[in-house]
Amino acid sequence: MKKLVAIAPRHSHLFISELAGAIQHLIKSSMDELHNFGEAVKALLHTTSSDGAAILRVLQALSSLVSSISEKEKEMQLLPETERSSALGQVSDINAALEPLWIELSSCISKIESYSDSAPDLSAPSRTSTSRQSGVTSPLPAGAQNILPYIESFFVVCEKLHPAPQGSGHDLGMAAISDVEDASTSSGQPKTSGPITKFDEKHVFVKFSEKHRKLLNAFIRQNPGLLDKSFSLLLKVPRFVDFDNKRAHFRSKIKHQHDHHHSPLRISVRRAYILEDSYNQLRMRSTQDLKGRLTVHFQGEEGIDAGGLTREWYQLLSRVIFDKGALLFTTVGNESTFQPNPNSVYQTEHLSYFKFVGRVVGKALFDGQLLDVHFTRSFYKHILGVKVTYHDIEAIDPDYFKNLKWMLENDISDVLDLTFSIDADEEKLILYERTQVTDYELIPGGQNIKVTEENKHQYVDLVAEHRLTTAIRPQINAFLEGFNELIPRELITIFNDKELELLISGLPDIDLDDMRANTEYSGYSAASPVIQWFWDVVQGFSKEDKARLLQFVTGTSKVPLEGFSALQGISGSQKFQIHKAYGSPDHLPSAHT
Repeated sequence: MKKLVAIAPRHSHLFISELAGAIQHLIKSSMDELHNFGEAVKALLHTTSSDGAAILRVLQALSSLVSSISEKEKEMQLLPETERSSALGQVSDINAALEPLWIELSSCISKIESYSDSAPDLSAPSRTSTSRQSGVTSPLPAGAQNILPYIESFFVVCEKLHPAPQGSGHDLGMAAISDVEDASTSSGQPKTSGPITKFDEKHVFVKFSEKHRKLLNAFIRQNPGLLDKSFSLLLKVPRFVDFDNKRAHFRSKIKHQHDHHHSPLRISVRRAYILEDSYNQLRMRSTQDLKGRLTVHFQGEEGIDAGGLTREWYQLLSRVIFDKGALLFTTVGNESTFQPNPNSVYQTEHLSYFKFVGRVVGKALFDGQLLDVHFTRSFYKHILGVKVTYHDIEAIDPDYFKNLKWMLENDISDVLDLTFSIDADEEKLILYERTQVTDYELIPGGQNIKVTEENKHQYVDLVAEHRLTTAIRPQINAFLEGFNELIPRELITIFNDKELELLISGLPDIDLDDMRANTEYSGYSAASPVIQWFWDVVQGFSKEDKARLLQFVTGTSKVPLEGFSALQGISGSQKFQIHKAYGSPDHLPSAHT
């Protein structure tokens, strides 16, 4: 059909008419099938859907045809207006005709979910484990595969045939699709690129995805490839995708690049000059070179890098990069989070170093390595391209945040004497150690513009932008230049700031139950007295001692996001192991990575 339309676009309305007729024919039987699935769980468990697959096939053909016609827009203009209107009008009629089917689909899903919640034995475990961090442990309800083609059909229509948002002139009357309030758009989720870049919160797709996110994520968890295909539209509103599913999608995209790049990336560094040597050896490498498998050699030492040396390099290098003496980053707030140091200008080639740091952090994400460092919330937002707000100042300067909050919540008329400028003393606090500081105007002529009740919101926004962005903009840009060489922006922006922190730094705490459940024994069993003694002792360790133990036995102080089941060894996944040491009982325990 696409080839015929390409040759004779004036006949496209005939094909659309035929497909529309096929859809109309299938709608009634499809609604009956969904109704039966919703009313009788036995029908869901013991029936294989045929109408769902059929309507999906027709809708995919129709959407492909419409896309092809759109590409031939100029030729379409040559059609008589009546025929062109007929072709476009039929697409609109199809959307209207499908409206009851989507309402029946939503009702069916709700009933399936209630069956699953009330009868756990009706649930089938998904084949991929769910991460503890996602907070979601729901398996895929048994028989749910029967409604998957219908959900895919709905997504095809939303992405390619564009049903109108609720409240528009082409109201689909889909209010029944969700009873919940409109989700707030203040979650900070960035918009991704694509044919559709923004959905109105009342759009039927948003309503549907919000109401049924539990089942949608269960489908993705069982078949991650859905996010690349029929469920790809969910990545346009990524807050509906659970973190573990987003992470799996991210890893699969990175793995695809890894699999297509086989040249190793070898570096040789001196421990005492790890920053300088790493910087000099990596800064001139191309982006393609940086995607190679990293192999590290510490000069003057013997040893083959089977993964342990690379982990140690990341650990040692990050300590030096974020040390105050390097002048690149500074701690703020509780002294445990980092952001670029405005005074890095005193470091030679400081912007080149920030680009290098961006490459290191990007390379760590690319390689699946975790870094023992946490940035400020605002810096994570800069990486994601999300606008910072005055709320982000709280983590940096709680008292200043309280002052700004008071301003916004109270009438400041005749109370505060402020202008749209920051005086030298306050600017010096923002720029930390820098000695030569002058007044800073937030807007041109700001020293002569008073802050009033009417413009105070603009003032607060400008102050937040200056403190969190303007003062360190060159450093941020240099970091992002290096980071985005390895990590595409459209791939990282599916995460929010908290998820990005987890992605870069891993789990904040060590779960001994998880570690114990993912330990393998040789010469012992889990019930052996020595093993029982071992875990009893470890249970009493402080948080710091647990981290030291982890460093001792795995070569890293961080746990993978998937937990201890995902620890890596020389040949891939390798669980923590305890082997019985045969020989003299006087020998002390030994460990290696």
